[in-house]
Amino acid sequence: MIERYTRAEMGAIWSERRKIDHWVRVEIAVCEAWAERGVIPAEAMETIRHASCDLERMKEIEKETDHDVIAFLRAMGETVGEASRYVHLGLTSSDVIDTALSLQTIEAIDHLVGELDSLLEAVGREALKHRDSVMMGRTHGVHAEPITFGFKLAVWYDELRRNRQRLLDARENMRVGKISGAVGTHANVPPEVEESVCAHLGLEAAPASTQILQRDRHAQVITALAILATSLDKFATEVRHLQRTEVRELEEPFDPGNMGSSAMPHKRNPHETERIGGLARLVRGYVTPALENIVLWHERDISNSSAERVVFPDAFILVDYMVGLMTEIVSGWVVYPERMRANLEMTFGAIFSQQVLLALVNSGLDRQDAYKIVQRNAQDAWNNEVHLGELLKNDPEATRYLSADDIDRLFDVSYHVQHLDRTFERLGLSRAAAANP
Repeated sequence: MIERYTRAEMGAIWSERRKIDHWVRVEIAVCEAWAERGVIPAEAMETIRHASCDLERMKEIEKETDHDVIAFLRAMGETVGEASRYVHLGLTSSDVIDTALSLQTIEAIDHLVGELDSLLEAVGREALKHRDSVMMGRTHGVHAEPITFGFKLAVWYDELRRNRQRLLDARENMRVGKISGAVGTHANVPPEVEESVCAHLGLEAAPASTQILQRDRHAQVITALAILATSLDKFATEVRHLQRTEVRELEEPFDPGNMGSSAMPHKRNPHETERIGGLARLVRGYVTPALENIVLWHERDISNSSAERVVFPDAFILVDYMVGLMTEIVSGWVVYPERMRANLEMTFGAIFSQQVLLALVNSGLDRQDAYKIVQRNAQDAWNNEVHLGELLKNDPEATRYLSADDIDRLFDVSYHVQHLDRTFERLGLSRAAAANP
């Protein structure tokens, strides 16, 4: 991933250095397991425990061998001398690569979950802050019925919690290693060694593996990342819509010194949320190769390897960047509650049409007849900029069933938001819960 979208900690997790360090960890853990069974002498283990791998030396060797694991083993072997004959005993390359990739993935998920918790805290805090900030609810982009901005954010909060759980579920399925040899039969490395190695590394031994861990596990990880990226895209799209000049209920942060356009100094463009939308397209694109990597020939082929070298680092680095950026947006955005209130009046009471419809039906009028009365008056209110309540009071078909006082009571915003406390209760969204999702 390019440096522009790489944050330091996640970038370090997916660096070549960190990957090779995990390879070294796996090789040493295997040697420890063999030593426990008397296969490797104690004096050799003393040297092996201090093994390392010089990346530059490994790259030099790889130019000759065209095989990164062989180059790694030779470079590592140079740091342990004669004891190197015990390294990689009974293993195949994927024993090291796949087990190390599991370790790397778990580290990346743990870091990402921590970043996601910061976003959850920010969204929860803003949901509570704007719990009573009444705004227009929209369906199909058209004014529907009132909600509150806090309620909108409560829905985000719930979705983020599901994303968090998906990451943890994927983590659990990736918390496995395999030290089972060339086709997974343990012919040259017994199951007891595999179990010992995995326990030492904090993993479970895969119950069954071929030369590799099966890639449905890896596809679940990338899919979970893509769903999270798409949730962020959804939130970003909402911010972009609410920032439109005609709406202007919300704006992403615009710090002093920021410039929105090279040509038009007045512009305050939603460029950060647009960036999230663009990057989400990339992350979703990684789902296809991750799914196709499940389908390999027989006990394995290598067609998954090249794609994974790109997909795993890039997907994690991008989503980490997107989560961090969205946290900054939510923490620093500008909310315009007065504009939200003003926009409620744009249709001159037409948004209360369902209350009027129900009142007419409850007064004894046939539903279809009531619908026609309300629809006719609501459209007139919207088109002619006359409040729906006034039109109803002058409509004999409506006043036959509803008094003027009855009609006035129907245009009460609080009616629409009276049950929202229950939503917050269901989420456990108190100030304490928002800080500790």
